[in-house]
Amino acid sequence: MFQRATRLSVRLVERYLPDAYVFVLIFTAIAAVAALAIERTAPLALVRHWGNGFWELLGFSMQMLLVLVTGFILARTPPVARMLTALASRCRTPRNAIVVVTLVALVANWINWGFGLVIGALFAREVARHVRVDYRLLVASAYSGFLVWHGGLSGSIPLTIATEGHFLQETMGLIPTSETIFAPFNLMIVALLAIAVPLINRAMTPSDHDAVLFSPPDDPAPPALAHDATPAVRLEHGWLLSLAIGAAGLVYLVDHFATGGGLNLNIVNYGFLMLGIVLHRTPARLLAALQEAIKGGAGIVVQFPFYAGIMAILVGSGLATTLSEWFVSFASASTLPLWTFLSAGLINMFVPSGGGQWAVQAPVMVPAAQALDADLARVAMAVAWGDAWTSMLQPFFALPLLAIAGLKIKDIMGYCLMLLFASGVIIGAVLLLA
Repeated sequence: MFQRATRLSVRLVERYLPDAYVFVLIFTAIAAVAALAIERTAPLALVRHWGNGFWELLGFSMQMLLVLVTGFILARTPPVARMLTALASRCRTPRNAIVVVTLVALVANWINWGFGLVIGALFAREVARHVRVDYRLLVASAYSGFLVWHGGLSGSIPLTIATEGHFLQETMGLIPTSETIFAPFNLMIVALLAIAVPLINRAMTPSDHDAVLFSPPDDPAPPALAHDATPAVRLEHGWLLSLAIGAAGLVYLVDHFATGGGLNLNIVNYGFLMLGIVLHRTPARLLAALQEAIKGGAGIVVQFPFYAGIMAILVGSGLATTLSEWFVSFASASTLPLWTFLSAGLINMFVPSGGGQWAVQAPVMVPAAQALDADLARVAMAVAWGDAWTSMLQPFFALPLLAIAGLKIKDIMGYCLMLLFASGVIIGAVLLLA
Protein backbone atom coordinates (compact mmCIF):
# COMPACT_ATOMS: atom_id res chain seq x y z
CA MET A 1 0.00 0.00 0.00
CA PHE A 2 2.82 2.39 0.89
CA GLN A 3 4.62 1.63 -2.38
CA ARG A 4 1.43 2.27 -4.36
CA ALA A 5 0.86 5.56 -2.57
CA THR A 6 4.44 6.60 -3.32
CA ARG A 7 4.12 5.71 -7.00
CA LEU A 8 0.89 7.70 -7.22
CA SER A 9 2.51 10.71 -5.54
CA VAL A 10 5.51 10.55 -7.88
CA ARG A 11 3.34 10.27 -10.99
CA LEU A 12 1.06 13.14 -9.97
CA VAL A 13 4.03 15.41 -9.29
CA GLU A 14 5.78 14.48 -12.52
CA ARG A 15 2.62 15.25 -14.47
CA TYR A 16 1.33 18.39 -12.79
CA LEU A 17 4.17 20.13 -10.90
CA PRO A 18 5.80 22.82 -13.05
CA ASP A 19 9.38 24.03 -12.92
CA ALA A 20 10.41 25.84 -9.74
CA TYR A 21 10.39 29.18 -11.59
CA VAL A 22 6.75 28.69 -12.64
CA PHE A 23 6.07 27.56 -9.06
CA VAL A 24 7.20 30.92 -7.66
CA LEU A 25 5.14 32.80 -10.27
CA ILE A 26 2.03 30.87 -9.18
CA PHE A 27 2.72 31.66 -5.52
CA THR A 28 3.14 35.34 -6.41
CA ALA A 29 -0.26 35.34 -8.07
CA ILE A 30 -1.88 33.51 -5.12
CA ALA A 31 -0.40 35.95 -2.62
CA ALA A 32 -1.57 38.92 -4.69
CA VAL A 33 -5.11 37.61 -5.12
CA ALA A 34 -5.36 36.75 -1.40
CA ALA A 35 -4.17 40.24 -0.42
CA LEU A 36 -6.72 41.84 -2.75
CA ALA A 37 -9.60 39.62 -1.64
CA ILE A 38 -8.96 39.25 2.10
CA GLU A 39 -7.14 42.46 3.05
CA ARG A 40 -8.81 44.67 0.43
CA THR A 41 -5.39 46.00 -0.51
CA ALA A 42 -5.50 48.55 -3.32
CA PRO A 43 -3.94 47.23 -6.55
CA LEU A 44 -1.39 50.04 -6.74
CA ALA A 45 -0.42 49.55 -3.08
CA LEU A 46 -0.04 45.84 -3.76
CA VAL A 47 2.31 46.48 -6.67
CA ARG A 48 4.30 48.90 -4.51
CA HIS A 49 4.68 46.31 -1.72
CA TRP A 50 5.87 43.77 -4.26
CA GLY A 51 8.29 46.07 -6.07
CA ASN A 52 9.74 47.63 -2.91
CA GLY A 53 10.41 44.23 -1.39
CA PHE A 54 11.74 42.56 -4.53
CA TRP A 55 15.41 43.05 -3.64
CA GLU A 56 15.19 42.58 0.13
CA LEU A 57 16.82 39.12 -0.06
CA LEU A 58 19.84 40.11 -2.14
CA GLY A 59 22.28 39.35 0.66
CA PHE A 60 20.66 36.01 1.39
CA SER A 61 20.54 35.18 -2.33
CA MET A 62 24.29 35.69 -2.54
CA GLN A 63 24.78 33.50 0.52
CA MET A 64 22.74 30.71 -1.05
CA LEU A 65 24.62 31.01 -4.34
CA LEU A 66 27.87 30.71 -2.40
CA VAL A 67 26.53 27.64 -0.60
CA LEU A 68 26.26 26.01 -4.02
CA VAL A 69 29.54 27.32 -5.43
CA THR A 70 31.83 26.86 -2.41
CA GLY A 71 30.41 23.43 -1.61
CA PHE A 72 30.94 22.31 -5.19
CA ILE A 73 34.48 23.69 -5.21
CA LEU A 74 35.31 21.83 -2.00
CA ALA A 75 33.83 18.59 -3.31
CA ARG A 76 36.05 18.80 -6.40
CA THR A 77 39.23 18.76 -4.30
CA PRO A 78 41.07 15.41 -4.35
CA PRO A 79 40.96 14.75 -0.56
CA VAL A 80 37.22 15.39 -0.23
CA ALA A 81 36.46 13.41 -3.36
CA ARG A 82 38.42 10.44 -1.96
CA MET A 83 36.61 10.71 1.39
CA LEU A 84 33.17 10.76 -0.24
CA THR A 85 34.16 7.85 -2.46
CA ALA A 86 35.35 5.79 0.49
CA LEU A 87 32.13 6.41 2.43
CA ALA A 88 29.92 5.81 -0.60
CA SER A 89 31.69 2.53 -1.40
CA ARG A 90 30.38 1.09 1.87
CA CYS A 91 26.82 1.27 0.56
CA ARG A 92 26.04 -2.19 -0.85
CA THR A 93 22.31 -2.25 -1.66
CA PRO A 94 19.74 0.36 -2.77
CA ARG A 95 17.94 0.37 0.59
CA ASN A 96 21.21 0.55 2.50
CA ALA A 97 22.28 3.50 0.33
CA ILE A 98 19.01 5.36 0.98
CA VAL A 99 19.33 4.92 4.76
CA VAL A 100 22.99 5.99 4.86
CA VAL A 101 22.39 9.11 2.74
CA THR A 102 19.41 10.06 4.91
CA LEU A 103 21.35 9.66 8.17
CA VAL A 104 24.32 11.66 6.87
CA ALA A 105 21.95 14.43 5.73
CA LEU A 106 20.06 14.48 9.05
CA VAL A 107 23.25 14.80 11.11
CA ALA A 108 24.77 17.42 8.81
CA ASN A 109 21.59 19.54 8.74
CA TRP A 110 21.20 19.36 12.52
CA ILE A 111 24.71 20.79 12.80
CA ASN A 112 24.20 23.47 10.15
CA TRP A 113 21.61 23.65 7.40
CA GLY A 114 23.89 25.12 4.73
CA PHE A 115 26.51 22.50 5.43
CA GLY A 116 23.83 19.82 5.37
CA LEU A 117 22.37 20.81 2.00
CA VAL A 118 25.77 20.72 0.31
CA ILE A 119 27.06 17.56 1.97
CA GLY A 120 23.77 15.72 1.35
CA ALA A 121 23.76 16.56 -2.36
CA LEU A 122 27.43 15.75 -2.88
CA PHE A 123 27.16 12.46 -1.01
CA ALA A 124 24.07 11.45 -3.00
CA ARG A 125 25.96 12.10 -6.24
CA GLU A 126 28.83 9.93 -5.10
CA VAL A 127 26.62 7.09 -3.87
CA ALA A 128 24.89 7.02 -7.26
CA ARG A 129 28.24 6.10 -8.81
CA HIS A 130 28.54 2.99 -6.61
CA VAL A 131 25.01 1.63 -6.17
CA ARG A 132 22.21 1.01 -8.68
CA VAL A 133 19.54 2.98 -6.85
CA ASP A 134 16.74 5.32 -7.87
CA TYR A 135 18.57 8.64 -8.12
CA ARG A 136 15.44 10.72 -7.55
CA LEU A 137 14.79 9.05 -4.19
CA LEU A 138 18.48 9.26 -3.31
CA VAL A 139 18.46 13.05 -3.77
CA ALA A 140 15.09 13.35 -2.00
CA SER A 141 16.65 11.43 0.92
CA ALA A 142 19.51 13.93 0.98
CA TYR A 143 16.98 16.78 1.10
CA SER A 144 14.87 15.06 3.78
CA GLY A 145 17.64 15.80 6.29
CA PHE A 146 16.58 19.45 6.03
CA LEU A 147 13.53 18.55 8.14
CA VAL A 148 15.55 18.87 11.36
CA TRP A 149 17.51 22.04 10.66
CA HIS A 150 15.34 24.45 12.62
CA GLY A 151 15.45 22.18 15.66
CA GLY A 152 19.24 22.04 15.43
CA LEU A 153 22.32 24.10 16.18
CA SER A 154 21.74 26.62 13.36
CA GLY A 155 18.02 27.17 14.00
CA SER A 156 17.46 30.88 13.41
CA ILE A 157 14.44 31.31 15.70
CA PRO A 158 15.85 29.63 18.85
CA LEU A 159 19.17 31.39 18.34
CA THR A 160 17.43 34.75 17.80
CA ILE A 161 15.36 34.63 20.99
CA ALA A 162 18.42 33.57 22.98
CA THR A 163 20.44 36.55 21.73
CA GLU A 164 20.68 39.79 23.70
CA GLY A 165 18.91 42.66 21.95
CA HIS A 166 16.48 40.71 19.75
CA PHE A 167 13.50 42.74 18.59
CA LEU A 168 10.96 41.24 21.05
CA GLN A 169 13.19 41.10 24.11
CA GLU A 170 11.13 43.69 26.01
CA THR A 171 7.99 41.62 25.44
CA MET A 172 9.23 38.05 25.97
CA GLY A 173 12.74 38.41 27.41
CA LEU A 174 15.49 35.96 26.54
CA ILE A 175 14.80 32.24 26.16
CA PRO A 176 17.96 30.11 26.43
CA THR A 177 18.62 27.25 24.06
CA SER A 178 18.21 24.85 26.99
CA GLU A 179 14.47 25.55 26.69
CA THR A 180 14.33 25.35 22.90
CA ILE A 181 17.03 23.41 20.98
CA PHE A 182 17.96 21.22 23.95
CA ALA A 183 14.51 20.99 25.52
CA PRO A 184 13.22 17.41 25.97
CA PHE A 185 10.25 17.93 23.62
CA ASN A 186 12.52 19.27 20.85
CA LEU A 187 15.08 16.50 21.25
CA MET A 188 12.18 14.02 21.12
CA ILE A 189 11.06 15.42 17.76
CA VAL A 190 14.61 15.22 16.39
CA ALA A 191 15.05 11.65 17.67
CA LEU A 192 11.72 10.44 16.26
CA LEU A 193 12.47 12.00 12.87
CA ALA A 194 15.96 10.49 12.92
CA ILE A 195 14.31 7.08 13.28
CA ALA A 196 11.26 7.56 11.07
CA VAL A 197 12.68 9.46 8.09
CA PRO A 198 15.32 6.86 7.11
CA LEU A 199 12.73 4.09 7.46
CA ILE A 200 10.18 5.99 5.36
CA ASN A 201 12.76 6.69 2.67
CA ARG A 202 13.80 3.05 2.72
CA ALA A 203 10.18 1.94 2.37
CA MET A 204 9.76 4.19 -0.68
CA THR A 205 12.59 2.45 -2.56
CA PRO A 206 11.04 1.51 -5.93
CA SER A 207 11.44 -1.81 -7.65
CA ASP A 208 14.20 -2.26 -10.22
CA HIS A 209 11.54 -1.86 -12.92
CA ASP A 210 10.43 1.58 -11.66
CA ALA A 211 13.82 2.90 -10.57
CA VAL A 212 15.37 5.80 -12.46
CA LEU A 213 19.12 5.25 -12.52
CA PHE A 214 21.62 8.01 -13.06
CA SER A 215 25.38 8.07 -12.82
CA PRO A 216 26.79 11.58 -12.44
CA PRO A 217 29.55 12.30 -14.95
CA ASP A 218 33.12 11.79 -13.87
CA ASP A 219 34.93 14.85 -12.60
CA PRO A 220 36.88 16.57 -15.38
CA ALA A 221 40.64 16.21 -15.38
CA PRO A 222 42.49 19.16 -13.83
CA PRO A 223 43.97 21.62 -16.33
CA ALA A 224 47.53 20.85 -17.37
CA LEU A 225 50.40 23.30 -17.74
CA ALA A 226 51.87 23.54 -21.24
CA HIS A 227 55.65 23.61 -21.71
CA ASP A 228 55.53 26.97 -23.48
CA ALA A 229 53.16 28.60 -20.95
CA THR A 230 53.47 32.34 -20.37
CA PRO A 231 54.48 33.75 -16.96
CA ALA A 232 50.83 34.67 -16.32
CA VAL A 233 49.67 31.10 -16.98
CA ARG A 234 52.48 29.72 -14.81
CA LEU A 235 51.29 31.97 -11.99
CA GLU A 236 47.79 30.51 -12.37
CA HIS A 237 49.27 27.02 -12.00
CA GLY A 238 51.51 27.90 -9.08
CA TRP A 239 50.71 26.73 -5.56
CA LEU A 240 52.46 29.31 -3.36
CA LEU A 241 49.90 32.11 -3.66
CA SER A 242 46.94 29.79 -3.03
CA LEU A 243 48.63 28.25 -0.03
CA ALA A 244 49.39 31.64 1.53
CA ILE A 245 45.88 33.02 1.08
CA GLY A 246 44.17 29.78 2.12
CA ALA A 247 46.36 29.41 5.20
CA ALA A 248 45.54 32.97 6.28
CA GLY A 249 41.85 32.19 5.88
CA LEU A 250 42.14 29.03 7.98
CA VAL A 251 43.97 30.96 10.71
CA TYR A 252 41.02 33.34 10.82
CA LEU A 253 38.63 30.39 11.21
CA VAL A 254 40.63 28.96 14.11
CA ASP A 255 40.68 32.37 15.80
CA HIS A 256 36.94 32.82 15.17
CA PHE A 257 36.02 29.62 16.99
CA ALA A 258 38.70 30.04 19.67
CA THR A 259 37.23 33.41 20.64
CA GLY A 260 33.68 32.06 20.94
CA GLY A 261 32.42 32.63 17.42
CA GLY A 262 29.54 30.46 16.21
CA LEU A 263 28.77 28.49 13.08
CA ASN A 264 26.62 30.47 10.66
CA LEU A 265 26.10 30.51 6.91
CA ASN A 266 28.86 33.04 6.28
CA ILE A 267 31.36 30.98 8.26
CA VAL A 268 30.32 27.79 6.44
CA ASN A 269 30.84 29.44 3.05
CA TYR A 270 34.10 31.03 4.18
CA GLY A 271 35.41 27.71 5.48
CA PHE A 272 34.41 25.84 2.32
CA LEU A 273 36.12 28.45 0.13
CA MET A 274 39.36 28.57 2.11
CA LEU A 275 39.60 24.79 2.30
CA GLY A 276 38.89 24.66 -1.43
CA ILE A 277 41.70 27.14 -2.14
CA VAL A 278 44.18 25.11 -0.11
CA LEU A 279 43.13 21.66 -1.30
CA HIS A 280 42.91 22.59 -4.99
CA ARG A 281 46.50 23.86 -4.61
CA THR A 282 46.48 26.06 -7.73
CA PRO A 283 44.22 28.90 -8.91
CA ALA A 284 43.75 27.11 -12.25
CA ARG A 285 42.21 24.05 -10.63
CA LEU A 286 39.95 26.13 -8.42
CA LEU A 287 38.77 28.23 -11.36
CA ALA A 288 37.99 25.10 -13.37
CA ALA A 289 35.79 23.84 -10.52
CA LEU A 290 34.17 27.27 -10.25
CA GLN A 291 33.22 27.29 -13.94
CA GLU A 292 31.40 23.99 -13.45
CA ALA A 293 29.77 25.01 -10.17
CA ILE A 294 28.28 28.28 -11.36
CA LYS A 295 26.17 26.61 -14.05
CA GLY A 296 23.59 25.48 -11.50
CA GLY A 297 23.06 28.88 -9.87
CA ALA A 298 20.58 30.39 -12.32
CA GLY A 299 17.52 29.30 -10.36
CA ILE A 300 18.75 30.99 -7.19
CA VAL A 301 19.59 34.24 -8.93
CA VAL A 302 16.23 34.54 -10.68
CA GLN A 303 13.77 33.07 -8.18
CA PHE A 304 14.85 34.44 -4.80
CA PRO A 305 13.85 38.04 -5.64
CA PHE A 306 10.34 36.79 -6.40
CA TYR A 307 10.15 35.19 -2.94
CA ALA A 308 11.26 38.49 -1.43
CA GLY A 309 8.40 40.14 -3.30
CA ILE A 310 5.93 37.56 -1.97
CA MET A 311 7.15 38.18 1.57
CA ALA A 312 6.64 41.91 1.07
CA ILE A 313 3.07 41.35 -0.15
CA LEU A 314 2.17 39.22 2.88
CA VAL A 315 3.76 41.58 5.39
CA GLY A 316 2.78 44.87 3.77
CA SER A 317 -0.84 43.89 3.18
CA GLY A 318 -1.22 42.38 6.66
CA LEU A 319 -2.19 38.99 5.22
CA ALA A 320 0.42 37.08 7.24
CA THR A 321 -0.87 38.65 10.46
CA THR A 322 -4.48 37.84 9.53
CA LEU A 323 -3.63 34.18 8.90
CA SER A 324 -1.76 33.89 12.20
CA GLU A 325 -4.57 35.57 14.14
CA TRP A 326 -7.14 33.23 12.57
CA PHE A 327 -5.26 30.14 13.77
CA VAL A 328 -4.83 31.68 17.23
CA SER A 329 -8.53 32.57 17.52
CA PHE A 330 -9.62 29.01 18.34
CA ALA A 331 -6.54 27.87 20.27
CA SER A 332 -6.15 27.07 23.96
CA ALA A 333 -3.00 26.98 26.08
CA SER A 334 -2.45 23.30 25.25
CA THR A 335 -3.35 23.47 21.56
CA LEU A 336 -1.63 26.77 20.69
CA PRO A 337 1.70 25.08 19.78
CA LEU A 338 -0.09 22.76 17.36
CA TRP A 339 -2.07 25.56 15.66
CA THR A 340 1.08 27.70 15.59
CA PHE A 341 2.91 24.85 13.88
CA LEU A 342 0.20 24.47 11.24
CA SER A 343 -0.03 28.21 10.60
CA ALA A 344 3.75 28.43 10.32
CA GLY A 345 3.71 25.60 7.80
CA LEU A 346 1.18 27.48 5.69
CA ILE A 347 2.99 30.83 5.90
CA ASN A 348 6.31 29.14 5.09
CA MET A 349 4.94 28.37 1.63
CA PHE A 350 4.98 32.12 0.96
CA VAL A 351 7.68 33.31 3.39
CA PRO A 352 10.37 30.59 3.16
CA SER A 353 12.80 32.21 5.56
CA GLY A 354 13.09 31.28 9.23
CA GLY A 355 14.09 34.75 10.38
CA GLY A 356 11.57 36.44 8.11
CA GLN A 357 8.80 34.14 9.28
CA TRP A 358 9.55 34.85 12.95
CA ALA A 359 9.40 38.58 12.24
CA VAL A 360 5.96 38.06 10.68
CA GLN A 361 4.42 35.66 13.20
CA ALA A 362 6.07 36.56 16.51
CA PRO A 363 4.08 39.79 17.08
CA VAL A 364 0.92 37.65 16.97
CA MET A 365 2.04 34.40 18.58
CA VAL A 366 3.97 35.81 21.53
CA PRO A 367 1.09 37.93 22.93
CA ALA A 368 -1.29 35.00 22.31
CA ALA A 369 0.96 32.64 24.25
CA GLN A 370 1.19 35.13 27.12
CA ALA A 371 -2.58 35.72 27.16
CA LEU A 372 -3.31 31.96 27.19
CA ASP A 373 -0.45 31.23 29.62
CA ALA A 374 1.02 28.80 27.08
CA ASP A 375 4.62 27.60 26.98
CA LEU A 376 6.36 30.44 25.15
CA ALA A 377 9.45 28.41 24.25
CA ARG A 378 7.29 25.65 22.78
CA VAL A 379 5.26 28.15 20.75
CA ALA A 380 8.46 29.68 19.36
CA MET A 381 9.73 26.21 18.40
CA ALA A 382 6.36 25.46 16.82
CA VAL A 383 7.00 28.33 14.41
CA ALA A 384 10.48 26.92 13.79
CA TRP A 385 9.21 23.39 13.11
CA GLY A 386 6.41 24.68 10.86
CA ASP A 387 9.03 26.54 8.85
CA ALA A 388 11.14 23.38 8.44
CA TRP A 389 8.18 21.05 7.88
CA THR A 390 6.69 22.50 4.70
CA SER A 391 10.13 22.91 3.17
CA MET A 392 9.38 19.41 1.94
CA LEU A 393 6.83 21.07 -0.36
CA GLN A 394 8.39 24.51 -0.85
CA PRO A 395 11.36 24.36 -3.31
CA PHE A 396 13.09 27.51 -2.01
CA PHE A 397 15.87 25.75 -0.08
CA ALA A 398 15.99 22.75 -2.40
CA LEU A 399 17.35 24.85 -5.27
CA PRO A 400 21.08 24.69 -4.37
CA LEU A 401 20.82 20.98 -3.57
CA LEU A 402 19.06 20.27 -6.86
CA ALA A 403 21.62 22.32 -8.76
CA ILE A 404 24.44 20.22 -7.32
CA ALA A 405 22.53 16.98 -7.94
CA GLY A 406 21.52 17.95 -11.48
CA LEU A 407 17.77 17.39 -10.99
CA LYS A 408 14.56 19.45 -11.13
CA ILE A 409 12.07 19.95 -8.33
CA LYS A 410 9.50 17.58 -9.87
CA ASP A 411 12.07 14.76 -9.73
CA ILE A 412 12.05 14.64 -5.92
CA MET A 413 8.78 16.26 -4.84
CA GLY A 414 6.68 13.09 -5.10
CA TYR A 415 8.84 11.50 -2.40
CA CYS A 416 8.95 14.71 -0.37
CA LEU A 417 5.13 14.79 -0.24
CA MET A 418 5.11 11.42 1.52
CA LEU A 419 7.65 12.77 4.01
CA LEU A 420 5.56 15.92 4.47
CA PHE A 421 2.53 13.96 5.69
CA ALA A 422 4.48 11.55 7.90
CA SER A 423 6.70 14.19 9.52
CA GLY A 424 3.73 16.50 10.09
CA VAL A 425 2.02 13.83 12.18
CA ILE A 426 5.17 13.24 14.26
CA ILE A 427 5.96 16.90 14.90
CA GLY A 428 2.36 17.90 15.57
CA ALA A 429 1.79 15.00 17.97
CA VAL A 430 4.86 15.83 20.06
CA LEU A 431 4.05 19.55 20.20
CA LEU A 432 0.53 18.72 21.36
CA LEU A 433 1.08 15.75 23.66
CA ALA A 434 4.69 15.50 24.88
